[in-house]
Amino acid sequence: MSTTDNAIDPITFEVVRNKLQAITEEQAITLKSVSGSPVVTEATDFNNGLYLADGSIVTMGPQVLFHTGTMSSVIRSINAEFAENPGINEGDMFILNDPYRGAIHQPDVSIVAPIFHQGHHVAWAGSCAHQLDVGGMSFGSWAIGATEIQQEAMLLPGIKLVENGVLRQDLWQMIMGMTRLPHVLGLDLKAMIAANTVAARRLVELMDRYGGDTVETIMAEEIASSERQIRQVLSTLPDGVFRARDYIEHDGHENVLYRVCVTATKKGDRLTLDMTGTSPQAPGFINCTASGMRGAALTGLLPILAPRIRWNEGILRAVDFVAPEGILCNASWPAPISSGTISTAWIVQNVVVSALSRLVACSPDHAGESQAVTKGHMMVMTLAGQDRDGAPFGTFLLDSTAGGGGAFPDHDGLDGSGDFCVPRPAIANVEANEANGPFLYLFRAFVPDSGGPGRQRGGAGAALAIAPYGTDALQAMMLGHGVEVPNAVGQFGGLPGACGRNVIRRDAGDPAILAGLAGDLEELLAAGVDELGPKPGRMRLSSRDVLGYAFQGGGGYGDPLLRDPAAVLDDVANGHVSLAAAAAQYGVVIALGMVDQRATEQARAAIRSRRLGGASPTRTAGKGELAITEGRFACGCGCDLGPVTSNWKEKVRSYRVEPETYGPHIRTHADLELREHVCTACGTLLEAEVVRKDEASLVTLQLEAAA
Repeated sequence: MSTTDNAIDPITFEVVRNKLQAITEEQAITLKSVSGSPVVTEATDFNNGLYLADGSIVTMGPQVLFHTGTMSSVIRSINAEFAENPGINEGDMFILNDPYRGAIHQPDVSIVAPIFHQGHHVAWAGSCAHQLDVGGMSFGSWAIGATEIQQEAMLLPGIKLVENGVLRQDLWQMIMGMTRLPHVLGLDLKAMIAANTVAARRLVELMDRYGGDTVETIMAEEIASSERQIRQVLSTLPDGVFRARDYIEHDGHENVLYRVCVTATKKGDRLTLDMTGTSPQAPGFINCTASGMRGAALTGLLPILAPRIRWNEGILRAVDFVAPEGILCNASWPAPISSGTISTAWIVQNVVVSALSRLVACSPDHAGESQAVTKGHMMVMTLAGQDRDGAPFGTFLLDSTAGGGGAFPDHDGLDGSGDFCVPRPAIANVEANEANGPFLYLFRAFVPDSGGPGRQRGGAGAALAIAPYGTDALQAMMLGHGVEVPNAVGQFGGLPGACGRNVIRRDAGDPAILAGLAGDLEELLAAGVDELGPKPGRMRLSSRDVLGYAFQGGGGYGDPLLRDPAAVLDDVANGHVSLAAAAAQYGVVIALGMVDQRATEQARAAIRSRRLGGASPTRTAGKGELAITEGRFACGCGCDLGPVTSNWKEKVRSYRVEPETYGPHIRTHADLELREHVCTACGTLLEAEVVRKDEASLVTLQLEAAA
């Protein structure tokens, strides 16, 4: 603690700060207990937190990190816009979903409550949860085809929904009149109100017990402590520039390719994240605003730079953001935003993960936090119609969070890991979803060869197929990205995880019979399907149609040829890697359930020779990837790749490869290509790059010269 706070004994400090986190846990329990939406109760697409009166984050839950990062912007917007009129008073609560005022997109609705103690405004409690429908041109408020934000959904700028402890019926009925599912939205909003009420009550009780000044001091010191710790971490990391970029296909109107770039500059105890170079904002709904960009960047940063630091505003105080107005991740009014959370914001998270992983990889003390990208895309499916009893039905399936985790330098990525932005992931079990809606699952299973090959393998992604059941038809809507872009890129020679996939089989048959026959994605594809692309949009499903989709695997870490053949054998035995991929990607030949060591050595030598254009390696491959030795880049074999201030890619062999080289699950947009960068001495793969055809290869990391 700082010297001004030494009147607070350490025991009191620890008790109070842990009680603050317990209050946030109780917020989450309350929200899940009251909500009737499977998005909240099963998939935990929400978050809660406590904030200082100025909006600074004090505590945050382990659910969707995007939400807590943006709720601070929500509170700051309300403070700036409505402190004078209508005023911020005890017993009030405000509701906001406007992305230009702090939300990430319109379905993520925040309700925030000022907390007063003895007449003094001391804090805020906030709850944010994804809503099944908040109006607009299509069910679910995912406005594919929109050209301006006014078409997408209701826009709530921070209106006072609860005044002096009383729910305002005029505003309540207005909001309920703009949604297609008032019974679901109404219960969720009341759940958030209840969660905030519990948090406010508990914080006031805490202040009554320990004193308002004491608790306020501890909240401020929690933030200051995290700031000191993140600055200390940054100080131990090498100064330099670390870059990453990723792409989104299709803007909701045309299949145009967009780019998101980040340049992470670390200097002393500060970090700058510069989004310059990102494409101009799109005419379609894939944009995000500055609040979404900040929330997504924070989400990418926390697990890598602050895995052992309390997550709060203090971490952000060491980070500067640069984002020119009018770009994809800092869109200007009235650009449409409704898909921003699963499009541009998701890609911002990806590039921050990639860039900061390169930063920590340069430090022996922090290299263990370096990682490939976890399931670099999101795919939304909504279903609407009538349930088995003829009543209105609608849902938002979040099974697509079951993609693969990115690999680390010392262990594989998790299979079906959940999303990077959800530290405590969950999806509904099949039976719960079938009980809540008139449809059946044909299967939900892992997809072989979907994890990115590497010295450490990326986690496997999953796939599923559904069919309407107990109803004549359903209206489905699917959209996302990553069908023609391998977003789950690897690190230091690791290959990307599988692309996503959306398919439909019309007039497939009786779903009750099909559910007992179809076992996985391969069987569905073999039966004959139509490919739907990244943004199929709205479609009608009859009771004989089957709709399926697969999710990206995690990126690999390190050259696949450096993977232990015994680990590849285990992957084959577990069904995560096919025999064909074991040979083609890992150079591991398996016969009669065993590794053929001699054939494996020959296969790996042939792959290295192919990488070198037919030449034989002059050095034996090392055990690792790109290294830094005495101020110079080097391959694991010891081959010198130039000073750390230079672009190491100028010293290697670089060439284009076809997507099918990486297996059947990798596809590329017409404007994209894959490039490999290999050591000229040993043939080790140092980077597999996804890049626009007309762009130069990225200078991924450059360090400052030692003083």
